[in-house]
Amino acid sequence: MKYAAVLLSFITLLFSAGKAMATEEAKYSLIEKDGAFEVRAYDSKLIAEVLLEGDMSEATSAGFRLLADYIFGNNTAASGGSEKISMTAPVTVEPRSEKIAMTAPVTIQSEQKGWRVWFVMPSHFTLATLPKPNNPQVVIKPIAAKRYAVVRFSGWVDGEKMQAKLKELTTWLAVKKLTSKGPPELARYNPPWTLPFLRRNEVMLEISSD
Repeated sequence: MKYAAVLLSFITLLFSAGKAMATEEAKYSLIEKDGAFEVRAYDSKLIAEVLLEGDMSEATSAGFRLLADYIFGNNTAASGGSEKISMTAPVTVEPRSEKIAMTAPVTIQSEQKGWRVWFVMPSHFTLATLPKPNNPQVVIKPIAAKRYAVVRFSGWVDGEKMQAKLKELTTWLAVKKLTSKGPPELARYNPPWTLPFLRRNEVMLEISSD
């Protein structure tokens, strides 16, 4: 089972590092709450991301290994040497797509080209002070402040469940007359040994701030 392999990778990496996920969450202000649905205004942040192909479980597992390798010390600190970076929550997965121009009357199509997997970096770091990845697959990016609509849920997540929750979220957005933009994001907050009914997962969509 692919998800079992993901869990085994998570457990191995977390225990070998001698720490549990996670001490700090991405910072946001709550704008609206409606049961499992929320609108949040997120602060600007730094992320470490990797771009991968394959299905969601494979990409999550491979992405976690690469990012964990970076924060556990495969990096170069500003002062020389390497530095361990505290893990934060959530671990986020997002479909990556490429826009392709088409002939008239069709203008643009989107083709799925894999996944983006990323961690938010601890808030005390800046671009100048954050250790540089030694692996070129790991890329550090600043992300501007954004507003998101979110649906929160528990249990295990696969592609089918993500799509079901995305449908719930887009239906709620339509009722609220809110406009989304960009691909959906799947955020996971718990270490893999957390019982399913205690797990916190979220599907997120960036929304226009007007």
